[in-house]
Amino acid sequence: MAVTIAPSILSADFANLEAELGRIATADWAHVDVMDAHFVPNLTLGLPVVQRLAQVSPVPLDCHLMIADPDRWAPSYAEAGAHSVTFHAEAASAPVRLARELRERGARAGLALSPATPVEPFLDWLGEVDMVLVMTVEPGFGGQSFLDGCLPKLRRLRRAVDEHGLEVRLQVDGGVSAETVERCAEAGADVFVAGSAVYGADDPAAAIAQLRQLAGG
Repeated sequence: MAVTIAPSILSADFANLEAELGRIATADWAHVDVMDAHFVPNLTLGLPVVQRLAQVSPVPLDCHLMIADPDRWAPSYAEAGAHSVTFHAEAASAPVRLARELRERGARAGLALSPATPVEPFLDWLGEVDMVLVMTVEPGFGGQSFLDGCLPKLRRLRRAVDEHGLEVRLQVDGGVSAETVERCAEAGADVFVAGSAVYGADDPAAAIAQLRQLAGG
């Protein structure tokens, strides 16, 4: 599948998000980290902001829900206009049912796995989701160092997806930069979330282009 670059607006200027989305107009998606101060310690933004961002963003919104009780809240993000909605396996009580509901409401369904969460319990129903997000940092904080120990998980997922002929995207999030993106691509990722590597650059468009090239796109 084509390389997809999804800069995280967690590293953007929250005082001017519409302009900050414009700075990444050459990206494929805008990654929106939703945190609720329950599933993770931090609090970012929620449904009303996502609804408004969906109206002004030049690229589709990729919502990553780091929230408790996604079974209740995730479908509203699909209705708000998110292109994809990713919930955490550790937080969902009925992940297959939730994935189906997200798809029914017009969004792509994603399943996120924190670093310590094994992939094996989910391999039998990969066909129920459109994307699996492998966290390469602990969820909840930006600017963390990349965890190489998560790459074997990506490789196992890539083997499973390819062996079953599935059209499931493999996303990597956390510490993705020009120094780490090639390792992620080699392990099987095709969707790359980068926050400070893009928004911290003098030229975000150039940073996006570099990441895409290094990832093989």
